[in-house]
Amino acid sequence: MTSSIASFADWMKQVQSTMEEALGASLPSDATVPARLHEAMRYAVLNGGKRVRPLLVFAAGDLFDADAASLQRAAAALEMIHAYSLVHDDMPCMDDDALRRGKPTVHVKYDEATALLVGDALQSQAFVVLSEGVAEGEGQATRRLAMLRLLAQASGSAGMCGGQAIDLASIGLALSLGELEHMHQLKTGALLRASVLLGALAGKTLSDAEIAALDAYSVAIGLAFQVVDDVLDATADSATLGKTAGKDAADNKPTYVSILGLAESKALADKLRDDAHRALMPFGEKARRLREIADLIVQRKA
Repeated sequence: MTSSIASFADWMKQVQSTMEEALGASLPSDATVPARLHEAMRYAVLNGGKRVRPLLVFAAGDLFDADAASLQRAAAALEMIHAYSLVHDDMPCMDDDALRRGKPTVHVKYDEATALLVGDALQSQAFVVLSEGVAEGEGQATRRLAMLRLLAQASGSAGMCGGQAIDLASIGLALSLGELEHMHQLKTGALLRASVLLGALAGKTLSDAEIAALDAYSVAIGLAFQVVDDVLDATADSATLGKTAGKDAADNKPTYVSILGLAESKALADKLRDDAHRALMPFGEKARRLREIADLIVQRKA
């Protein structure tokens, strides 16, 4: 899929289109009981978002010639975990937001109980999908377990959930830059790292050197993603973002902009992009898509 398409924009559109179809097939039908829950799950996942995590899966899979079917399943699992986190983050007990991806959040569209169950069910469905993600054969069972473990760790208290817990506990507090970075390495960075490593693991078992290079890239883009998010929250409007703009400042949350200021935050994002490019040097031209995604993360406007 990837190597034959020269334009990054065309490649990105093809991956996004492929994943919309794959996600639709991986989610329960809204005609299946309990129909309302399944309808809400599909509402939360389909027709929205830039699919950054699937893009990372496919780009990393390019490095080691992973097969398309395994990449689709890994990417679908990651996107379900990401969508479940957004559903729960938007609920009144957390960020209490009414807008996501330009449409009403799940608890607004349906109700809070349904939103809670949507997140729970999407998390479970992600592991169902990923468990089918590597073909059987010599050595494949070990790699399959490694992929499942990686996603579980990235999603739990040592990853995304832990970062969200720190975020909620930090409202109104003055965090140091190091504390802010640690929070976002868990909340945002852990799942982005999992996207890169799962894409690579869909192709082969990784060496220590390969893991180290991909980790360095993942840390850089994970922090860059959040820095740019903070900049956009401070400078863009709700229509552009597809979610409520200025909410971090209104909720008195610590951000890169509140600690560093706008100009220095933008400079940090550029530095992190350079760090990401440098980390990919051992992979040469095969890492082109990963470099382009680093550019996309830093240059995005929403």
